[in-house]
Amino acid sequence: MTRTKYIFVTGGVLSSLGKGIAAASIGNIMESYGFTVTIIKLDPYLNVDPGTMSPFQHGEVYVTDDGAETDLDLGHYERFTSTITTQKSNWTAGRIYDNVIQKERRGDYLGKTVQVIPHVTDEIKAAIQEMEGKIDIILVEVGGTVGDIEGLPFLEAIRQIGLDLEPEDALYVHLTLVPYIKTAGELKTKPTQHSVKALLEIGIQPDILLCRAGMPLPEDIKKKVALFTNLKYEDIVSARDVDNIYEIPLIFKKEGLGNLILKKLKLEKKKDNNETWEDWVERTRHLEDEVEISIVGKYIKLYDSYKSLFEALYHGGVENNLKVKLNLVESDDLLKWNLDETFKNSGGILVPGGFGVRGIEGKIKAVEYARVNKIPYFGICLGMQTASIEYLRNVVGIKDAHSAEFTKSPKKKVFLKLKELINVEEMGHNMRLGEFSCILKKNTLSHKIYQKDKIFERHRHRYEFNPEFESILEENGMTISGKNPERDLVEMIELQDHPWFIGCQFHPEFKSRPLQPHPLFVSFIKAARGSF
Repeated sequence: MTRTKYIFVTGGVLSSLGKGIAAASIGNIMESYGFTVTIIKLDPYLNVDPGTMSPFQHGEVYVTDDGAETDLDLGHYERFTSTITTQKSNWTAGRIYDNVIQKERRGDYLGKTVQVIPHVTDEIKAAIQEMEGKIDIILVEVGGTVGDIEGLPFLEAIRQIGLDLEPEDALYVHLTLVPYIKTAGELKTKPTQHSVKALLEIGIQPDILLCRAGMPLPEDIKKKVALFTNLKYEDIVSARDVDNIYEIPLIFKKEGLGNLILKKLKLEKKKDNNETWEDWVERTRHLEDEVEISIVGKYIKLYDSYKSLFEALYHGGVENNLKVKLNLVESDDLLKWNLDETFKNSGGILVPGGFGVRGIEGKIKAVEYARVNKIPYFGICLGMQTASIEYLRNVVGIKDAHSAEFTKSPKKKVFLKLKELINVEEMGHNMRLGEFSCILKKNTLSHKIYQKDKIFERHRHRYEFNPEFESILEENGMTISGKNPERDLVEMIELQDHPWFIGCQFHPEFKSRPLQPHPLFVSFIKAARGSF
């Protein structure tokens, strides 16, 4: 049985420092040394999952193969490592407390007073240790910031795990900020000192400090941080800002973080090979040309709302030796903007997923513009739905075509809730979540792109295509190019008399990786380049 090692990643000073990227980068390094790795995210908020949270509050909801709605950091974990995340990879305080309350109601605690310690902390520890003995290294990222009251049970749980294990089996990595004060002309270590002090008060002595700064830390700053945080000089690692997040594992490795972790966990490298990753990163530095892609969305004011989408476009661009310039278009504004001016430099137009009626007519306008002007169009989830509605309205002539989601009683319901379709039952939260199969029609662009008859993609949507409109679309020039065989649900549509026009119900961005870019994004970027 594998003797599992634990690496706990915490953060201080402020949120959004990059704990997820740091955890993913450490996973990347340890995999390059030949170790098996899994990564878990602990989120202190009381929502059971982020599925009902606004993208403006939480950013993207990342979906796993088994249908978990999770934190966007799980996307980083999958893009940086070979791990496949699941329901067990993301635990919120709400989910932990829900489990504890259910056990209390069943009488599992045999009449005891249920308390945060030990019952809540034991639940957290059980979630973390489920893969014990099955994998070499379990990385655990604790969301939030040290000092947040809601995060205390999680920090107490990881403290207890470290106490239960041998010293060389648990490692605490703390990410802090070393800000540069322009008026003083110097880096300030006081926020880091206070952050580590707060961690020590909880009972956790960090083993390694990752110090986030806009520049590499000078030697004197490292020495000062080490002195005031009860650490050695070599335990202070500079986490400088970079333009390309995929460089971070290589930078950390160069800084000595990999060897430091090996030393503290008393591990020997099984191999040391990260050449493929290094080659890919080097390739990103020499992209020859640029293509502009317009994203017509309703959450573009928060960049993280479409995190996986932007990364997938980046992967597709690198595969085509192209930089991808994003033209972020608020769909609400399109009804009053000049579309020729908005899209004048765009090689492709993409309408991503989303929920609710706001901005729908703007998205439909964008679809029409791409279709009429022969600009490569990619519709994902809601983008497929708006493409179908636009075609039925403006080509077929069904002017009142719409979705049940956007109006109370549309005469022509092109998209219906799952429960409204014959012989289709509701699935969790009235949504189709997780991985489902799709059979591709031969001699279509979709089949040509995938080079497969059957594919598997991740879904997150409530409304399905009404089969009453399938023959109407096909008779009028739109092809149903992919269907889910189990429930006979439409998965993909396309236009044959167009340079590149595809809509899909699923979210292909969740499966794109730097070294394995998703074929739909690769093909879309290639078509966008050729549109000029």
